[in-house]
Amino acid sequence: MFKSHPAKSPEEYLKSLEEPRRSEVETLHKLIRKTAPKLEPFMISGMMGYGKFHYKSSSGREGDWCVIGLASQKNYISVYLCAPDEKGYLAEQNKARFPKASIGKSCIRFKKSSDIDLKVLAELIKKSEETVAQKK
Repeated sequence: MFKSHPAKSPEEYLKSLEEPRRSEVETLHKLIRKTAPKLEPFMISGMMGYGKFHYKSSSGREGDWCVIGLASQKNYISVYLCAPDEKGYLAEQNKARFPKASIGKSCIRFKKSSDIDLKVLAELIKKSEETVAQKK
């Protein structure tokens, strides 16, 4: 995973970042807020989360998690699209659309926002918001 961050709020988290990373993460934060305004930002597991949902895994584990996560890691920025649709995780499904990024099941990792297509990311952010809304 990654090192937890001590910030108590998204604003505190952003202020703690050094340039040029701060500007990069702020750009993504604004994109998420504009694209999915119903997903309220909060801190979870040392990263910024947007929107909460309750999950229950096939193993029986359950809890609350964020629909979208945004984290500044040591070597990259991570965007987590945590709400799977009927086909699975959005990041994994759209791997080919992010050729300069490293893609995990629900994670898109990149060095700077210019490494990814922000229009594609916005599309997936919106789909994440809609997926959670349909499950309620």
